[in-house]
Formats: sequence, C-alpha cells, structure tokens
Amino acid sequence: MVLAYGFTEYGGPQTQSFFDVSLPPPGAGQIVVSVRAAGVNPADWKVRAGTRKDTVPVTLPAVLGREVSGVVTSVGPRVTEFDVGDEVFGSTATGFGGYTEATVLNASQAARKPTAASWADAAVIPVACGTAFDALHDLDLAAGATLLVLGAGGGVGTSTLALARSRGITVLGVASAAKQDAVEETGSLWVDSGDLWADAVAALAPSGVDGVFDLVGGEPLQRAASLRRPGAPLISIADSVAATELGGSGVERRRTTAVFTAVAELVADGSLDPAVRQRFPFEQAGSALAAVESGHSAGKVVIEFDHASEADLSEPGD
Repeated sequence: MVLAYGFTEYGGPQTQSFFDVSLPPPGAGQIVVSVRAAGVNPADWKVRAGTRKDTVPVTLPAVLGREVSGVVTSVGPRVTEFDVGDEVFGSTATGFGGYTEATVLNASQAARKPTAASWADAAVIPVACGTAFDALHDLDLAAGATLLVLGAGGGVGTSTLALARSRGITVLGVASAAKQDAVEETGSLWVDSGDLWADAVAALAPSGVDGVFDLVGGEPLQRAASLRRPGAPLISIADSVAATELGGSGVERRRTTAVFTAVAELVADGSLDPAVRQRFPFEQAGSALAAVESGHSAGKVVIEFDHASEADLSEPGD
C-alpha cells in the first residue's frame, strides 16, 4: 500500500483527502516509480470538479495529478529502455495519479531525467513544457515572427514564452499585472490583460501577429483571431472547438519519450526554465492544489516527496 492524495467524489476541495491505495505490479510496457516530485495543474481540480468526465473517466476514489518524476522500482514485461534504479519522469498511465508515493507510467510516455535537471523541474515537463513544445511545433513559426499568447503567466504560458524566445520569436504575452514579471523574465513583451489588451496588441503589431496561442478561450480568443495577419495560424488548448471555427485548431499532444527527452535536454542546458515557483511537501498537497485553483499562481506548482528508503516501495501489490 502507498499513501495518496485525491478525491472521493466529484465536487469542491472538501472532497479531497489522503488515503491508501494498493499499487499493482506494472503491466506490459509499464514501469513503477517511487515519486520524488509531482506537477500540479489546473486540469487536476477540473477533473475533481467533474467538468472533464467525458474525456477523463476516473474510478473513485481517484488519485489527483498526471505528471511525476521519480526512481524506477519495478519494470513490466517488454520494457527494455528502463531498469530498476533509473531516474525518470513522465505522464502517469491511465487510471493512476501523481499525488502519491509511487505510481505507474507507460514506458512510451517516460524519459530519463538528466542529471542537471532537478526532480521538480523534470516533474513539470510532461504537461506544461510538453504542451508548449507541441504548440510551437504546430504553429511552426520562424525566427523573427511575432506570436501572441493569451494567458501567458501560467505554467504552459511561461514555458511557451521561453521556448519561443529561444527560437528568435517575438512574443506578446497577455497576462494580469500580478504576472508581469513572469512574462518579462522570459524576454517577452507583457500586455496587460485588462479591457484594452487588444488595442495594445494592435499597436505593437499593426500588420497583425504571425500566430496566436490561446490558453483562455471565450471572448479573448475571438478578439485574438481578428488580430492575426491573413493566414496566420491560431491554436487553443482552452477551446479547440471555437479555435477550429475560427480557422485554427487545438494542440496535438504527442507525450512521447522522444519529445520528453528533447524538452529535458533544453531544461538541462539552461535553454528552458520550467518556472517552478512554488513547492509544497506531500503533506500539504491540498494547499498546492488550492494555489493553482485560485488562478493567481505564476509559473508552476510542485509537490515534493521525501522517501527515506526505497525498500518499502520495491514490491508493488504489497
């Protein structure tokens, strides 16, 4: 048995609690990891709230979280790329969460953690950094292009800004005043998300922006579409349906070992800062999720674990 933090029914924070779960042996193509750090994302509380029942089915009680870093303690059949003792990170397998002492990953959605990358930085690569990497792949903008990012102050946003700037792209990041520093630290141009943000963007890019990445949806997405030059790409992770109606699309998430490895190399060599800004011990997992659910956290929030010994986690199913 391992200790986990999750929710017992759909609803608000009051449904969250710690509970023990039995971890099965890894299946074919899977690995079990002793978790060192887990990323905290808006999707976590949205799943708990029940707003994603159609796309993320869960069995209650459900463990929260979907990205971790840790040490491999067991490998399943047909796994040749990882061994016990390897330091890895990745997306949790379907039916498993990240806010727990140990969890299961699909080997095809895991990668080796570079020595130069911290546990916390590695843990947030799959969701925020990975989404940003895939978004820029889909946008396919060249150096010198201008990219407009809506909702630029969060984890995905700041990762997108940093990656885009490293490629020589000029970025206009729309975010609240509280997140101005997070935007400008990447070398991007901050645009206040107040009522006049569209006017400010139009003044900065009078001929239209060369691409739009939306993390907000709604009316801002509609307005952003009108700020593009003719034929400029538009993608959204907030409302892919609306983006498609506007001539754009959602983001094609790849979540592969190859993509995670490429992003990890950027983190390791200093090209990409995963922007981990808040760290909570596992005992304060609820506070970590509350920080994200408030909508005011800049950068990434991480839950950290302190395992005194691997022995207790080496035999899944006990």
